[in-house]
Amino acid sequence: MSNRRVFLKQSALSVGATLIGSSLLRAEDLSSKNSKITINSNDIILFQGDSITDAGRKKDTSTPNDIAAMGRGYAMIAASVLLNKYADKNLQIYNRGISGHKVPQLDDRWQADCLDIKPNILSILIGVNDYWHKRNGKYEGTAKIYGDQYRKLLDKTLTALPQVKLIIGEPFAVKNVKHVDDSWFPEFAEYQKVARDIAKEYKALFIPYQSIFDAAEKRNSGAYWTTDGVHTSLAGANLMAESWLECVK
Repeated sequence: MSNRRVFLKQSALSVGATLIGSSLLRAEDLSSKNSKITINSNDIILFQGDSITDAGRKKDTSTPNDIAAMGRGYAMIAASVLLNKYADKNLQIYNRGISGHKVPQLDDRWQADCLDIKPNILSILIGVNDYWHKRNGKYEGTAKIYGDQYRKLLDKTLTALPQVKLIIGEPFAVKNVKHVDDSWFPEFAEYQKVARDIAKEYKALFIPYQSIFDAAEKRNSGAYWTTDGVHTSLAGANLMAESWLECVK
């Protein structure tokens, strides 16, 4: 935390205390409606993450607001609402999620897939593979490693983009649907806690997807909302998009 406090102090000196107050500190109360991010003219919005964000997007199309490049998931649904609702604001919206990625893979491509895009609003949903790949023997990681790498990624982001507004999605898993069973917990919950803690530390808006899906199961089964406990159905994608849209105004 001391390094991040130093960073914030240095940023304040370079870009002004008012800027830091407006872009990083206003989301202290993550549950407050007053902490919603205001959509401004010419905003650049970037969705980042793994396959849940990727959702089969066409990766050889790099232009913003392209329906094929947005995939078939929550990012596309949220983007379509934003582009309709704020048609007068000339928004540019990108999806750079890639299936199978963990925080280290985000870091490897962060310059081209984030910093060069220069988003005003950055949404990140990452973490399920950091745990899942450990389960299947493809990765040696822990919740602590996940947190350390995530913080390093955000420090790099804030150094390059001190005005960026952050939205952090909670990694989630719906139990008793194909790949996900009781054995995921409580260990996976440690990763979720890390994501929550990081959102607080970096004054980001936090989307509690686990509790959102848990509540949705009162309306229909987990298999209605996800195809395998991790990837969303059409209903689940809409559920995520509606939750994401609650972050902005």
